[in-house]
Amino acid sequence: MTTTQGSHRAPRASTAGRRSCLTVIAVAAAICSLLAGCGTTGVTSVSPTSESEDNQLAASPANIASLSGVVQRNPNDPQAYNMRGSVFGQSGRNEEALADFDKAIALDPNYAQAYGNRGLIHRKTGKLDLALADYNKALTLDPNYAVAYLGRGIIYRLRKQPFDAFKDFNKAIAIRPDNAEAYYNRGLLYQSQKQHQFAIDDFSTSIGLTQNQAEPYIARGLSYMAINDFKAAAADLDDAVSAEPQNLQGWTTRAYAYEKLGDKDKAAGSYARALNINKDHEPAKQGFARVGGKIGQTYQTF
Repeated sequence: MTTTQGSHRAPRASTAGRRSCLTVIAVAAAICSLLAGCGTTGVTSVSPTSESEDNQLAASPANIASLSGVVQRNPNDPQAYNMRGSVFGQSGRNEEALADFDKAIALDPNYAQAYGNRGLIHRKTGKLDLALADYNKALTLDPNYAVAYLGRGIIYRLRKQPFDAFKDFNKAIAIRPDNAEAYYNRGLLYQSQKQHQFAIDDFSTSIGLTQNQAEPYIARGLSYMAINDFKAAAADLDDAVSAEPQNLQGWTTRAYAYEKLGDKDKAAGSYARALNINKDHEPAKQGFARVGGKIGQTYQTF
């Protein structure tokens, strides 16, 4: 689930109490043969989103400039590097983020959040071994660091270690019951195990804890499809595309739901919206042709 653009908690006085975090959106569309094959209702899970905490700090040039000033005035303050590194990460400037987290850790080897944030960058860039080592270190330093449990759980899920992932997501939720991403990611784990009612329950909790996020609606819609409740799926996918009108996966999945409901007009309109976002998106092209869509024709979408 995209937890907006990224966040980190404001610095605190003690190292043990620090809770900074970086959110990097990593949402990959994956509807599997559900759309390409047309004949099945198989489900692939939406890709995980990055762990986050409260208190957003926008990744803007002005903020980076301001934080650089803090670093210059406090060259031996690990918190200053960790804060700037978080914003670099939100901006996609991964190498600069890593350099700042490395510096924060060099200044304070017991800085759990810097390890957690560096782990997130490593995970984002596909260096899962390094990410796992950083999350393990963060949890050694702070056994109640929910964000690190979430991040490590995502790695375990990606590595198809569901039992370990499940334990970490449960721990993250126990520490932070308001952590929408932990429910979302545990829902993805249930979904991958075809335990769709449990997945739906977790996605519902995640939705209740967030506002205007497309991914949990899409994920819940996929699980509804897997149990052949296309009406509920369509309702979720309505909400998904309303929250994020440029979400390619949302429109394509919504189109398939309406196709299965026999509403070819809404299906064609949704496939057309997906093609407006990406004219080469093969599932949308195939679906649009399948429901008799015609280029240039106006379709009802809602």
